[in-house]
Order: sequence, then C-alpha cells, then structure tokens
Amino acid sequence: MTDRPSVLFVCVHNAGRSQMAAGWLRHLAGDAVEVRSAGSVPGDQVNPSAVAAMAEVGIDISDQQPKVLTTDAVEASDVVITMGCGDACPIFPGKRYLDWALEDPAGKGVESVRPIRDEIEGRIRGLLTELEVPVAPAR
Repeated sequence: MTDRPSVLFVCVHNAGRSQMAAGWLRHLAGDAVEVRSAGSVPGDQVNPSAVAAMAEVGIDISDQQPKVLTTDAVEASDVVITMGCGDACPIFPGKRYLDWALEDPAGKGVESVRPIRDEIEGRIRGLLTELEVPVAPAR
C-alpha cells in the first residue's frame, strides 16, 4: 500500500450503498485516502433517499453520478469493498477484498435509509482504524 491508500466501493447500481460509503470516507478521511465507487450495472442517478439521508448528516453526495465498474479501477485500488455485486467484481492478486452485507436502499424512503447510512458510517470508521488513517476534524 502507498502512503495514501485507495479504496473502491462497488455495488450493483452505484446509486446507494457505494455512494454513501464513498461520501462517508471522503468526509472522514479528507485527502488521506483516494476514494472510488462504481457499479457492475450503474443506475441513471444516485438514489434520492441516499442523497437526502447523507444531507441530514452534512454530507453532500448530490453531485455524484453512478459509474461503471472497470478493471482499471479495481487494479488501481488497494482495498475493494463489495456490497452485493456478486461475481461481477474482477479479482486481482494482492488486493484486499471485503464484502459488506448491507441492505439495499433502492426503493426505500429516507427513514429506511438512515439505519443503512449509520451502519456504513460505523464500518467506514472501522476501516479507517484498520488503515491507520486518522479521522479528519469536522468541517
């Protein structure tokens, strides 16, 4: 791993879980971690309930767009965190893979997305501890 680890979050549509995870990691790690997210079958837009739930905690992901998963993105990442992409995620030797079993926020309202958002925050904080990256001060 380099001085600045890179993390790729992958879910099917890159519209909910992976976008919230990327938002949390950018928010908590600042520039100390390179953050990527992608989907095996990207959606048309980020889930509006995920955007609203993140806005409630002061994190703006409204400018994000779902992106297609590429082998280049996997190859360029130190840690690949999958969230239900199954076998669509390419495997490269020497990469660290984690699979986070998280409820899919697709089609759910903000009240149902909040617990998913909060679980993702806890997992991101744990990841930062494992990567030995200090949490950035609140902005």
